[in-house]
Amino acid sequence: MEEEKMDLLEGTGITRGGKAMILAYDHGMEHGPRDFDPAIGSEDPMHLLSLAADGNFTAVVMLPGTAQKYYPARFSLPLILKVNAKSELFAGDDPYSPLLFADTREAIEAAKVLGAGALGYTIYLGSSHESLMARELSSLCYAAHKASLPVVAWVYPRGSSFAKENSGSATVRKALAEAKELGLAVDETPTIVAYAARAAFELGADMAKIKYSGSEESFRWAVRCAAGTKVVMSGGPKTKTAEEFLAQVAAVMQAGGAGVAVGRNVWQLPEKEALEISRKLHDIIFGEQRQ
Repeated sequence: MEEEKMDLLEGTGITRGGKAMILAYDHGMEHGPRDFDPAIGSEDPMHLLSLAADGNFTAVVMLPGTAQKYYPARFSLPLILKVNAKSELFAGDDPYSPLLFADTREAIEAAKVLGAGALGYTIYLGSSHESLMARELSSLCYAAHKASLPVVAWVYPRGSSFAKENSGSATVRKALAEAKELGLAVDETPTIVAYAARAAFELGADMAKIKYSGSEESFRWAVRCAAGTKVVMSGGPKTKTAEEFLAQVAAVMQAGGAGVAVGRNVWQLPEKEALEISRKLHDIIFGEQRQ
């Protein structure tokens, strides 16, 4: 099963030798223009595509509207078509990111028309809408694999369940205790990150995009829990120094991870700095010094 999954990703070029360096650009819908800097030009998809090509990334992530207008432009990097999304304007405690198409069959048809190499889907474990998203993701994986398309799952455990100190869930109680002890957000705790990796595998995804769990040892356990599903670290917001971010990526690779899916930690930087951190990421993920 692992070889079959690897072939789907490798055949598209999204992974190279089982490793991936993905540049994500679905933030305009998810977060709105607050992520963009007019001095840098990060609101322009062509800026993103130029960084992706010049930075030697293995794939780009776009929503359907952006992909329809700008992909592939003059670039030939594989596209991961993100097929669900939400805005941040609804401030409810339980997020739901709905499929952007009438059904999974239409999503796969759009991927083929747009020339996408894979589909991407976000699921919020622990949300009261979890069952809807789990069904959509499972259905998407089943149909996509029949069409020989891999699926990348963004697995982000969030929702009102994690705000309950006396939750009936032993797993949530353990994660809350870890969060206090380790000084991590609850969705970055070893317990929850490993759960996210396992859920991606159980629902059929070929690759899981998950948070860093705070240490190489705990991330290694998350990779093992993914049981052959490729695991990449989510870049997250640009709150760390470049050195801290790169150190996390290095730990992910040492733990057996496949690489990183990053956005803001690259394209929120001025072009020269963005290309420099891209080069360093490439050296960490693909460098010959890695065993």
